[in-house]
Amino acid sequence: RNIYVRSQRAGARVMASVRDFLQERLRLKVNEAKSAVDRPSKRKFLGFSMYKAKGGIRIRLAPKTKQRVQDRVRELTARSNGWSMDRRIKSLNEYLRGWLGYYTMADAKSFLEDLDGRIRGRLRMCLWKQWKLPRTKLRELRALGLPDWVCWEFAMSRKGYWRMASGPLNRALGNAYWRAQGLKSLTETYLNLRQA
Repeated sequence: RNIYVRSQRAGARVMASVRDFLQERLRLKVNEAKSAVDRPSKRKFLGFSMYKAKGGIRIRLAPKTKQRVQDRVRELTARSNGWSMDRRIKSLNEYLRGWLGYYTMADAKSFLEDLDGRIRGRLRMCLWKQWKLPRTKLRELRALGLPDWVCWEFAMSRKGYWRMASGPLNRALGNAYWRAQGLKSLTETYLNLRQA
């Protein structure tokens, strides 16, 4: 539970009063690691934290909330789990739809734009690994309509999966490609939910 007061001194006074009430009257143990008198921007509550802006107090995602969703995305897009691309995209859409439904009230547009880009990059990396052989890469790249010299250059490249995914393949497998595969844009969904 969070209690908001006007000053550090008032916070210390209320903290001592609440601690005494919980420990002496209710015989409950206070978790000192999670209890503190601090600025609202440095504390989290149910995955959110607050910050001061021109229009007043705003809500944003707590750092641990961001880290958790990034870790989950890494799990769902691990190139070694043997999943098909359809299964990855379906799992991502299901997880992120639920996650976003809970955190829609937070100011998170720039974070979600970055996460969208990271997700597409990781999916490109998985696809590049799935194609595996140079001849398969050549065939798939040609099917994307790329010039033949580009297809040969990419297919014969010795660069690692992530370097290919975040560089050359970014042009070949852009937003339109992933939209056609069924991947939902976090940023678009977030903005639509905020307007509703």
